[in-house]
Amino acid sequence: MKKKFNVTGLCFPREHYMADVSKKIAFTFNMVESGDYFIINRPRQYGKTTILYAIADMLRKTGDYIVFNTSFEGIRDAVFTEEKLFASGFVALLARYASVYAPFLVDWLKQKAPEISSFAKLSTLITDMVNLTDQKIVLLIDEVDKSSNNQLFVSFLAMLRNKFLERHDFNTFHSVVLAGLHDVKSLKLKIRPDEEQKYNSPWNIAAEFTVDMNLQPAEIIPMLEEYASDKKVEMDAALIAERLFYHTSGYPFLVSKLCKIIDETLTPEKKERTWSAQDIDHAVRRLLFENNTNFDSLAKNLENSPELYRLIYRVAIDGEPVSFNPIDPTINFAMLYGIFVVKNERLRIHNRIYYSILTNYMTTRMELSYLSSSADLGGGFRKADKTLNMELILLKFQAFMREQFSGKDRDFLERNGRLVFLAFLKPIINGSGHDFKEPQISEERRLDVVITYFQHKYVAELKIWRGLEAHAEGLEQLADYLDRLALSEGYLLIFDHSKKKTWKSGWEATNGKKVFVAWV
Repeated sequence: MKKKFNVTGLCFPREHYMADVSKKIAFTFNMVESGDYFIINRPRQYGKTTILYAIADMLRKTGDYIVFNTSFEGIRDAVFTEEKLFASGFVALLARYASVYAPFLVDWLKQKAPEISSFAKLSTLITDMVNLTDQKIVLLIDEVDKSSNNQLFVSFLAMLRNKFLERHDFNTFHSVVLAGLHDVKSLKLKIRPDEEQKYNSPWNIAAEFTVDMNLQPAEIIPMLEEYASDKKVEMDAALIAERLFYHTSGYPFLVSKLCKIIDETLTPEKKERTWSAQDIDHAVRRLLFENNTNFDSLAKNLENSPELYRLIYRVAIDGEPVSFNPIDPTINFAMLYGIFVVKNERLRIHNRIYYSILTNYMTTRMELSYLSSSADLGGGFRKADKTLNMELILLKFQAFMREQFSGKDRDFLERNGRLVFLAFLKPIINGSGHDFKEPQISEERRLDVVITYFQHKYVAELKIWRGLEAHAEGLEQLADYLDRLALSEGYLLIFDHSKKKTWKSGWEATNGKKVFVAWV
């Protein structure tokens, strides 16, 4: 069977090109061997299910464990409506998996299932089952989100917790691992139905799962090397891995998706069987114009939560240094879905692809609701030699802003100026170019926009006017950035919120670089 890059469901080493996550698996395996109860809560398509299967396989190969690697996905909703149905249904679930990995338990479980009508009886059954074998029994449950808001599931967790606390008196599962989007440690269990305000966590015995599930470049390299050897493709695996990480920050789905695009779409279009850094950038552009469930989830979350929209706007567009607060519901929700990452105790968009998806969503809304009736782009932005006239773009945008800066639009433009520019830029480069946003969390609240147009690259920095000293420092920072990108010219768009706007423009020189500056 020919291997391929997989972006849907479980990954198997025999069928799919996979990053080297052996250290992540080994750490998780050690937690299970130590008898820990824990939750792997990570965003969707982060490799949780693949980790569970790998752990189950390793445990079974030792000969010391019986592993029930189960999932709540596909279980009938009726099971979660009544304690008796849940308890007996869980035993039936165990019997199903025992038929493959512990046949001697199947008949016993099937015989017992009809008798299990409560969590108390289920607790006794678990102890009796563990006493039937000298092997340790491990319970893995995937897709716990299906039932995480269900009181019966919370009571089930409480039963497992009580058995863990009493494990020296009554045998129970050696280890229990739950996997899902949410951290069930935050769920609450009412102590008694009539005590509305008294709650207790059903999973406060859980060990912390601290494994970084993002793929590091060193973990991506072996996957690329195996692929290159199989497909007879030439590449600098280390360079490609670094470029993949640059765009994805190691989000497993995005890494595999970009590789899949290059392998199945871009490589067949080329004469040479090679991968380059430019191929990664090309794949990113293709991906950003693609519909998939991962991106649909991002858009749906923005549509359904004005609070989330405003928070992402503050971080992504305004460049505000928003502090991480784990108990803030909006921040917590965004973290669960992998939108943010915490760096230096501040929120940052997790990766550059998400940054583009989110800002593109916002710019499209701006383009449709404001620019479509206001902007007359004209022409001359695209030159015959397939370069952009960036100076003209900034001047045209300056003229547009000056024209629109009436009393009724002033407040709107002050708040949304940078987003308006991104929306203004979008139709100019669409079809032949792409823009990458590079937010700089600092007092200057910079937003660097790296524009690729055909084989050419441009940098436009957007920032708020903070005075002459900050301006001089900003020019030096931009010159340094241009130097790192091997560019001799850059562009600076300054949003001046003072009452007397100058609407100035012109070229300035700093550290051997030329920068065109426009005030709006």
